[in-house]
Amino acid sequence: MYQLKAADWKPQHFKWQVADRVATITLNRPERKNPLTFESYAELRDTFHKLRYAEDVRAVVFAGEGGNFCSGGDVHEIIGPLVKMDMPELMRFTRMTGSLVLEMRTCPQPVIAAVDGVCAGAGAIISMASDLRYATPEAKTAFLFVRVGLAGCDMGACSILPRIIGQGRASELLYTGRAMTAAEGQAWGYFNEVVPAEKLLEKAITVARSLAEGPAFAHAMTKKCLHQEWNLSIEQAIETEAEAQAICMQTKDFERAYNAFVAKKKPEFQGD
Repeated sequence: MYQLKAADWKPQHFKWQVADRVATITLNRPERKNPLTFESYAELRDTFHKLRYAEDVRAVVFAGEGGNFCSGGDVHEIIGPLVKMDMPELMRFTRMTGSLVLEMRTCPQPVIAAVDGVCAGAGAIISMASDLRYATPEAKTAFLFVRVGLAGCDMGACSILPRIIGQGRASELLYTGRAMTAAEGQAWGYFNEVVPAEKLLEKAITVARSLAEGPAFAHAMTKKCLHQEWNLSIEQAIETEAEAQAICMQTKDFERAYNAFVAKKKPEFQGD
């Protein structure tokens, strides 16, 4: 089997750490509220693609430095150049940014966003594309594309956001570009929990480690079904889950869990 050791990766455009089978991505341009560039977009996309082959990562935490998550595309390094591009170049860019979301949704590891402060534009999309989201009371999440003359339908927002918070709420955010407060995000089901800023990263990593200690193959199957079943009928979904569960029943982790239950011990999952 083709496998990679993610702990050895050395990304150039964000911080990367692997510990206890949890990878932590940290955007580290705090002086600009952690904006993205063409290069960081591409490197993030490629990193999430490679994660499907990583043998030492079972969960991912996505965070930002300096009290902010991500301010979106860099005004000077992305927005300015986009104004001068022709249609083929623009399509290459928009498809590349969309590919980042697709790689996040299809990598087998659960992705946990730790959102503090500004979470805007592409930053809001990254949090949206994550599997779980934790925030501080100061978090402001804005899908603000309309405020720069663009449509709200960016990087899958019109498909994914309504499924998280509902069609009406998503429509308001995408039409107005206003910021969703942390309290709104928690009440609407966008954030799983709101915690103090000093506890945010600890919370995200604790949850990630808990998932990493679980049955990795089964978690990957859950993520796959959560993603794929958006487009299935209930009949197709039930059949898909019957097949998925039968496959999981053939794993050694399933047998380990049974033996641990009989022995009245906590199962030690190994991901196979």
